Amino acid sequence: MAVPSRKRMWPWGRAGFGAADEGSGPAMEPRNLRWETLAALRASSKGRLSYSSHWLKDEDVLERCMSPLMLSSYAGWVLERMTGPSAQTLAPSSSTPKDAAPHTDPPLEIAASSCEGPSPLSPAAPSETKGNNDLGLLEMDREVFPAPPSSKIAKVEGCIRLYEELYRLKGREKLRKRQEQQEQMVRAACDMASEQLKRFDELRELKQHQEIQELREVMEKSLKETQGQQEKLKEEHRHRAKILNLKLREAEQQRQRQEELERLRKEEGQERLRRLYSIQEELLQLNQQIDPNYKHKDLPKIDLSAYSNRGNQICGLVSGLIRTTSERGFPSQVDVANTEQALKEMRGLISSMQQEIAAAVEEKKRRDEQEEKRRQEELLKKQQAEAQTPAPAQPSGGKQQKEALQVKAEEDTMRWYQQLQDAATQCAASFSAVSNCKDNEVKKIKMDLQKAATIPVSQISTIAGSQLRQIFDKLNNLLSGKPVQSGGQTVLVTQHPQGLDFVYYKLAEKFVKQGEEEVASHREAAFPIAVVASGIWEIHPRVGDLFLAHLHKKCPYAVPFYPAFKEGTPMEEYQRMLGYQVQDSKVEEQDHFLKRMSGLIRLYAALIQLRWPYVNKQGAHPHGLNYGWRWLAQMLNMEPLVDVTATLLFDFLEVCGNALMKQYHVQFWKLMLLIQEDYIPRIEAITSVGQKGSLTRLKQFVEESLQKKDMPLPKGFLQPSFWRS
Repeated sequence: MAVPSRKRMWPWGRAGFGAADEGSGPAMEPRNLRWETLAALRASSKGRLSYSSHWLKDEDVLERCMSPLMLSSYAGWVLERMTGPSAQTLAPSSSTPKDAAPHTDPPLEIAASSCEGPSPLSPAAPSETKGNNDLGLLEMDREVFPAPPSSKIAKVEGCIRLYEELYRLKGREKLRKRQEQQEQMVRAACDMASEQLKRFDELRELKQHQEIQELREVMEKSLKETQGQQEKLKEEHRHRAKILNLKLREAEQQRQRQEELERLRKEEGQERLRRLYSIQEELLQLNQQIDPNYKHKDLPKIDLSAYSNRGNQICGLVSGLIRTTSERGFPSQVDVANTEQALKEMRGLISSMQQEIAAAVEEKKRRDEQEEKRRQEELLKKQQAEAQTPAPAQPSGGKQQKEALQVKAEEDTMRWYQQLQDAATQCAASFSAVSNCKDNEVKKIKMDLQKAATIPVSQISTIAGSQLRQIFDKLNNLLSGKPVQSGGQTVLVTQHPQGLDFVYYKLAEKFVKQGEEEVASHREAAFPIAVVASGIWEIHPRVGDLFLAHLHKKCPYAVPFYPAFKEGTPMEEYQRMLGYQVQDSKVEEQDHFLKRMSGLIRLYAALIQLRWPYVNKQGAHPHGLNYGWRWLAQMLNMEPLVDVTATLLFDFLEVCGNALMKQYHVQFWKLMLLIQEDYIPRIEAITSVGQKGSLTRLKQFVEESLQKKDMPLPKGFLQPSFWRS
């Protein structure tokens, strides 16, 4: 909205006013009355106007600007006073300097209060003064005021100019205050801006710290993920290496099994070949007994040509069979069976021939007895002193019959044997609740305990001493009540109240079973099994007692003890008492029986001389060489058995002879002489021609040992270097 101008043009102009002001002395009077004029103007409606820097926003200001200007009633009085004689008396003071103007404020106020009567004044005067503020300021600075005209209008204008000067001074004061206000606001704004800048810097630093922390967390997370990946890769590498090692171990074990099978096949083939050679030798010896020209001066004529022809045929067949198998490689079991059948036929042939000769001899003897009886009757008549007919005289030069040996074991030995059997029976009865329980949980505990006790024993071998020590520690921890791992599960004997007795029994049974199976097939296996059993026996004596009980039950000759046949006992039961395996009323073959007995005696002979190297050896061996010496002495005090005695003596001396020699020295060699001179002839006396294989081995072993005065270390003996592997 346009604001109308409040300037008013005076008819005489500013130059005329100045000229009049610079005139004579009476013209200076309005200057002295300027403050009174200004006071009057202040009390007028114009003086009461409110000025604002934001006047455009104030509607009252616009209305006042549009309304016509009016002077108050005091303006006329002021003009009259200015034109009166009093105004002229004040003229000389018009030449006072500018700085004296403020001191006229009180007279102006008094003059204003005494004014009466209105005086008309043009409304354009205030506007003119308002518009000429800048020009008035310049004139005030020069301290020169034009002489007002003599008219009243010039005097009013001078008063107005004075009022404007006063108002400008007040405006400057307000401006100064306003500037100070503005400066304070600027300073407050600067302080606020500074504080905001500080907060902004703090916020920025906080964000930087947060970003750095987040970056650090991301880096740590990435590092952890990288480490996790590395660990995973390492674990995969270890897993693959483990799998590869297992595969290599399996391949090595497979190769060893194949080599072992090949070795067994060769050994069995060589054994069968030796068997064929021994059968052929026996056949030739038997054939030599058939003399087609056999004649006896006292016997009737006997024709043995048929026996001789058949014997020659049998020998020819066996020789051809051996020649064929030698070209082919090793003989098969069928070849051995055929030669054994031929040997059986030859034995039957010899038996028939001997029966025929025996019949002829019996006939001759009967005639001789009749003749002798006749002679005796005649002699009785001649010699009255003889009361009865003397017995037929023995041939001259005959040896006296040797003193018979005992058949039964000693009472102390039998008492010891029975105590061990009773202990084994009581132990089996103590865990009957475990064996006969049908609860699935108890069955599972039983199976876990049995596996934990038997699987390590099956893993015993001569591969390395460290492996043997791991097996021993596992068995010892199990028997000591410590947890062991078996089949991926943790096993404790304390899982069942009878768990320890069950493990004792099954472990001792497994050791004996390894003897009749593993040692019987691989003789060198007796030493690692025996050394582990000896170490367990020394720490847990009850295992040793149960081991002996199982051993004596499987092999009564290890006592030594020959079970007697009691009337009413079934034959199958008696054969089991002798150590034979009977299944479906079928007794095992003699060769298999001797092989099992040999494995058990070898295990026993190895056990009595070995001790576990990692235990305190201050005490004595729980079942040492003194038991072996007692067994050997009692064995030689009993009548020998066909095949069995020779086999067991050979195996025992081959395994334990070196240890007995170092322990007993001269007494041992005396015992060896007794075996050679007295006991071997006793075995020969009861051994037929076809059963001399074991006797021949024993005889050769004893003769070579006596000749060399030394007993060699057994094959497979554990050397000190074995325990460093």
